[in-house]
This record gives sequence, C-alpha cells and structure tokens, in this order.
Amino acid sequence: MTIYTVQPGDSVDSIASSYGISTDSIIYNNQLSYPYRLAVGQALLLSTGDSLEERRIISTGGYAYPFIRRFTLTETLPYLNDLFVFSYGFSAEGELLPPQVDDTWMISLAKEQNTAPILTLTPFGPDGMFNNNLISIVVNNMEIQQTLIDNLLETVSLKGYEGVDIDFEYILAEDRIAFADFVANVRAAVNNLGFPVSVALAPKTSDDQPGLLYGGKDYALLGEAADHVLLMTYEWGYTYGPPMAVAPLNKVREVVEYALTRIPAHKINLGIPNYGYDWPLPYERGVTAARTISNTEAVEIAIANSAAIRFDQVAMSPFFTYEKEGISHEVWFEDVRSLKEKFTLVQEYNLRGVGYWQIMNLFRANWLLLADTFYISSADRSSS
Repeated sequence: MTIYTVQPGDSVDSIASSYGISTDSIIYNNQLSYPYRLAVGQALLLSTGDSLEERRIISTGGYAYPFIRRFTLTETLPYLNDLFVFSYGFSAEGELLPPQVDDTWMISLAKEQNTAPILTLTPFGPDGMFNNNLISIVVNNMEIQQTLIDNLLETVSLKGYEGVDIDFEYILAEDRIAFADFVANVRAAVNNLGFPVSVALAPKTSDDQPGLLYGGKDYALLGEAADHVLLMTYEWGYTYGPPMAVAPLNKVREVVEYALTRIPAHKINLGIPNYGYDWPLPYERGVTAARTISNTEAVEIAIANSAAIRFDQVAMSPFFTYEKEGISHEVWFEDVRSLKEKFTLVQEYNLRGVGYWQIMNLFRANWLLLADTFYISSADRSSS
C-alpha cells in the first residue's frame, strides 16, 4: 500500500495513470462517492502491488453497539480478533442489564468470522452515564460483587461470549485498590471458563495525575489484575473542548511511555479513534459543542466546501477549516497518514495490538492499511 496526498489539479484518473493502477481500486479503497471529486491535501491509500515488508502479529479489537449496520460489521470483522459488544450494565444489587438492542446476531456473526465476541461491562446509571456510586457499591460489597460475577459467568456461557472487557470510568480515588481487586476477581472467574478479561484505562501520564478520570485507575495494579489492557488514547479533542486533534501523536506517545513503566508491552493495546469532530467557531467554553463525524464524512465536508486539508506535524493529524452559512468551522479527524503514525508507535514499542473506539462507521482504508502493516492471524483469535 502507498499513501498519496492529493495535489492541486489531481483527479482519480490522473493518479491511477501515474501509478499504473485502476481507478476502481482507488475508489474502493477510499470509499469515494460519485462523481469522485477530491480535496487538496486528502490522503489516499493506493494498492500499488509493492512487495510487503515482514509483518508481525498483533491483536486487533473494536467496540460496537448492537445497532451497528450489518454491512459495516460484516466488512470489518475479517480484520478483528475481538469484537467488544457495548455494553452490559448492572444494578446496585449486581443484576446484569443487557443492551437495549439484542446482541445475539452480533455474537453469531463474529463467530462465523472467527472473531471472539467480548462482553463489555459498564457501570451505567439510569441516565446512561457512568455512575461512580454504582462502582463503589460493587467493588466494596463482596456479596453484590459475587452476584454480579455469577451473572456474568451465566451470560457468557449462555450467549457464547468469549471474554469480558471492563470499561469503568470516573472511579473514585479511594476505590483504586478495590477496583483492581474486582478486576482480578472477574479475571479469575472468567479465566476458569477459558476466556480472557481486559480493562480499559484512561490515558494517564503519571501515577498521581489529578482528575476524576484518573484517580481510580492504577496502571500497575490493573496491568497485573487483567489479562490485557486498552489505553484509551483519544478524546484530547472532544465534544465540549477546544478544537484539536482527537488523538495527537505527541500526547499518545506520552501515555504509552508512562504505561510501559507500569505494564508489560505484551499486555498493552493502543486505543485508536475511528471518528473526528467538526467545531463551529469561535469556540466558547461551556457553550460550543462539536459534532461527531466519521473520517470519510470529514473528507466529504472538505470537498463540498472546497477546503484544503492540512496535516499538523506535531499532532500528526489532518485538519481543515471552512465556512458555511456565515459560520466558520474547524475539523479534526483521522486519515491513513495519522493512522500509519499510530501503527508505527505500536511497532516501535512492540505493543500487544490496537483497539478501536468505535467501529460503527466503516473506514475501509484503515483496515486495508492495518492488514498491510501487521499480520492478523485468524488462528490466534480465540486466544486473543
């Protein structure tokens, strides 16, 4: 695979002619829409037929809600070792609360593709938000915790799940040790069924990093408690924050380097965002809200508004600005250039693999580049 950045005057036909490849492959790889217009600065993934360098095996995972389109999931599953079904909640009594939309079809489809379906456990309250009071109850009350674990084991067995992922956020600092113990207890029980347990970690850069997202996540304890972890290395740019890259590489690197001082590399999966944001300007804290967009939609917005896409050499992320109906906008998203930088980080530090939040929108160029960079072995999926 070759990455090509669109120059002024380029067309799909001219690029195809220059590289001796078909226009259809460019259109397919990059999900281009008729009449196949391009944005200056747009990164295209080209199938040039160059010989591959040696690839190493990594683990790949992606989160999805049960209302994902069947086509999107079918197209994505061949590139995944693990499908994290989002999500199961639980009550203050330890009763497991299934997703509002039936997840059975996802489990069956994943198994058909030799991808392991993973039950994702979240402490969502009645408002659909993370509830740290619910966390405190389950990690400190052993009777309720055992009830929850028993219900997890029953659901995993009955539905055919092949692992559990624990995604708890806003854990109170005083529950730090109890939460790690809870993860270890879930792991012991689920491992007895022959399946792994993972835990999602907020992106810390030090042991004592302040903030509600970080105090309850002890990297060293959780790295030991779980079979493997996911670094949630995204959301620097977020809905209510100022315009910036969702996963700036310089910030991602800082998290990885800290994590490696507390957790072995073979247990660490790098989190990768599969989305971008469109901010109206000027940004006003507490007022401005960005719109979540897919990576392909970002390019379509640039094309529709004749905006040139630029690439930030520090964040190693694409962005552009445009004006519509008298309102200025700033857009940050992911493309094959920014993804290649993240894949290089995985190689540099010999990490276990990657995990995507989330796979609800198909980004074919990402998966093609991933498969070109790494070897995803179907034989290893059941043990991932």
